[in-house]
Parts: sequence; structure tokens; C-alpha cells
Amino acid sequence: MVRLHSECLTGDILGSLKCDCGPQLDAALHAMAHEARDNGGWGVLLYMRQEGRGIGLINKLRAYRLQDQGFDTVEANQRLGLPDEARDFPVAARMLELLGARRIRLLTNNPAKVGALTAAGITVSERVPHQLPENPHNARYLTTKRDRSGHLLI
Repeated sequence: MVRLHSECLTGDILGSLKCDCGPQLDAALHAMAHEARDNGGWGVLLYMRQEGRGIGLINKLRAYRLQDQGFDTVEANQRLGLPDEARDFPVAARMLELLGARRIRLLTNNPAKVGALTAAGITVSERVPHQLPENPHNARYLTTKRDRSGHLLI
């Protein structure tokens, strides 16, 4: 089981409720630990230094300000002249190759991650859903991920 987790200082470290990053990181670590304990499997967490979907911390904070004005995450990035997705998933594929993990179960809701890894030569044998409950502060964020970014959320 593999989780590609993009760095999120605000969510992972500071506990921001605006996103689901911190809870996703915690849930991924627990899922991998249970996988190892219950099935003798293993887990790999690739903590990717790609803050704010690859736009960096300062730009992410600028986007937060626009979100506070009513723009969703995609609109905020666009208003800043930034892509809504700038992460480099092929580098994760190379890391997996170096680890000898060419066939994986990927813990994600993001089909773009599956596609990028597959295009880079990694076999994703299973996409393991990774959904957590929303809270009042991140409901719009999650809706945007689903409706505008194609994440597979219910």
C-alpha cells in the first residue's frame, strides 16, 4: 500500500480545518500499520514537498485569502495566475522504482495520481479509497475537489 502525500504545513502540522490533509495523513499511516499487522503487507508513505498542490506555501496562503472572499480553491489559484494543479507525480514514480515497488495498491481518491504513476511505468493494481468525513470548514473544499478536480468522493 502506497500513499503519495503532498506536504501541507497548515493541515499536517498546524491542524487547519480548511482541508483534509492532516486527517488524510493520519488515516494513511494507520491504514498502512493495519495492513502490515493484519496481512503481513507493507506500506510506503512518500511525503512529497509540493505544498499547496505544487504552488508553494506563500501562494497557498494568498489563495486562502481569496477563498475567504468566496472563491473556491481552483478559482483562487487561477486568479493568482497559477495552475490549479502543479504537483510532479512522475518524481514519485521514480522514487517507487528505486524502492523496487513497481506494482502497488495506491491509497488515493485522485485519479490523476493513478494516471501519472501508470504513465510513468508503475502498475497500480488497486486504487484504495481514502475518504474522511467533512467538517463545516472544509465542505466546500471537498466539493471542489470532487466537482472541479475529479476526485472520487461520495
